[in-house]
Amino acid sequence: MRTTDTIAAAMVSFRLRLAAWLVPVAVLSLSTGIASGEGRVIAVSVNSIVHPITGEILTHAIDQARRQRADLLLIRLNTPGGLLEATRQAIETIVASPVPVVTFVTPSGGRAASAGFFLLESGDIAAMADGTNTGAAAAVLLGGQQMDPTLRKKVDSDAAALLRSLASKRGRNADLAEKAVFEARSFSDREALENKLIDMVALDEPHLLAQLDGRAVVRFDGRRETLRLFRPQVTDYSPTIREQILSSIADPNIALILLILGALGIYVEYLSPGLIFPGVAGGIALLLGLSALSVLPINWIGAALLLLSFAFFVLEAKFASHGILATGGVVSMILGSLLLVNGPPETRIRLTTALTVALPFAAITLFLLSLVVRARAQEVMTGVAAMQNAIGVALTTLSPTGKVLVRGEYWNAVSATPIMPGASVRVIEVQGLTLVVEASK
Repeated sequence: MRTTDTIAAAMVSFRLRLAAWLVPVAVLSLSTGIASGEGRVIAVSVNSIVHPITGEILTHAIDQARRQRADLLLIRLNTPGGLLEATRQAIETIVASPVPVVTFVTPSGGRAASAGFFLLESGDIAAMADGTNTGAAAAVLLGGQQMDPTLRKKVDSDAAALLRSLASKRGRNADLAEKAVFEARSFSDREALENKLIDMVALDEPHLLAQLDGRAVVRFDGRRETLRLFRPQVTDYSPTIREQILSSIADPNIALILLILGALGIYVEYLSPGLIFPGVAGGIALLLGLSALSVLPINWIGAALLLLSFAFFVLEAKFASHGILATGGVVSMILGSLLLVNGPPETRIRLTTALTVALPFAAITLFLLSLVVRARAQEVMTGVAAMQNAIGVALTTLSPTGKVLVRGEYWNAVSATPIMPGASVRVIEVQGLTLVVEASK
C-alpha cells in the first residue's frame, strides 16, 4: 500500500515538474508566433514634382524592401504632378516590384494630381486619406504652348491608354479614370472611393495598415498574396546623399536661383580678380544648379537666352552702353528663365522667380559697373602719368640741374630758370630718370 502511494506521489511530482517546464515553453512559443506574425513595411515619400530622381528613389526603396523581406512597400503621395516620361519610369518600377505596393495620398489636405494620379493607380492597392484629392491628369504640351487638335488627341490618347491599362488590371473604373485625362476631372477621396478609382479611404497611416492586415492582393502578374500586418513595423526609406541633394534642388525654381547666384559670383570675381570667395562659391552654386537642371527637360532656346544675358552683362562691363546692354541682359534673363524648362506647369519656372533673380542681378551688376566707371574716371595715381604736375621741393640749387623731393622720392631735376633750395617746384615732364621742373607759383 505504501509502495502504491509512493508511486502515485512520484507521478504527481513528475507531472508538476513537467507542467512547470512546458508552461514557459508554451509562452515562449506563443510570443514567438506573435512576433513572426508582425509585418514589415518599407515606406517612401513622393512629396514634390515627379522627375527622374523620383524613379531612382522608388527603385532603391523597392530593393530595400526586397532585401529586408518586407511584406509591403508603402508609397506616400503628395505631389502636384510632374514629367510624363519620369512618371512612366516610376510606374514600370512599381509594377515590376516583387513586394506588394500600396499607394497612399497623404496627409489630409494633400493631393496626387496629374502625374500623381498615374502613380496612385499603379499601386496594387490605392488608398487616400480623408480630405485629399486626385485627378486632373490632362497632358500639357512641353513649354506650355497650345496644341493643335491632332497633337492634343495623340497625347491625350496615349496618356489615357496608360491609365486604362493600369485601372483595368487593378480592377478599377477605367472609364472614369480616362476622364481625368480627356476632361481634366478631379476627385475627392470619397468620390474616388465611390466610383472605384481607389480601394479604400483611411483616417491616417495606422488606420490604413490596420485595414490592410489579412487583405488579399492580386499582383499585376496575377499572383495572389495575403498581407500579414499584425503590429506592423514601418521603416522609412533613407535616400542616398545624391538623392537627397538632387531632390532638394530638383525644383526648377531653386535650380535657377542656384544657377544665377553661381553666375553672379563668377561675374564679381571677373570684375574684381583676387577676391577668391565669390569665384569659389559661385562655381559651387553654378555646378549645383546645372546638376539640378540636368534631370529636367531643357528648352535650348531658353538656355541660349540665359547665356546671351550673361554675355550682355559682361559686355556692359567693357563698353559704355549707358545701360542698353544691361537692359537687354535683364530681358534675356527673364525670357530665358521662363522658357528654360520644357514641361507641364508644375515643372516650369514661375514669373515671380524669374523677376526675383533677374532684377537683383541687374541691380548688383549696375552697382559694380558704376564702381568700375568711377575708378576709370579717377586721375591716374601711379607711373609716369602720375608725376605730371606733381608738386615737390628743391633740395639743392637748380642751375640748371640739381636734386628735388617729389612724393617722398629723390629725383634728379633740371630747370630752365634757377631755383633756390627749399623752393616749391612743379613737374612738367619726365625724361627717363630726370624730372623737368619749374618754379611752382
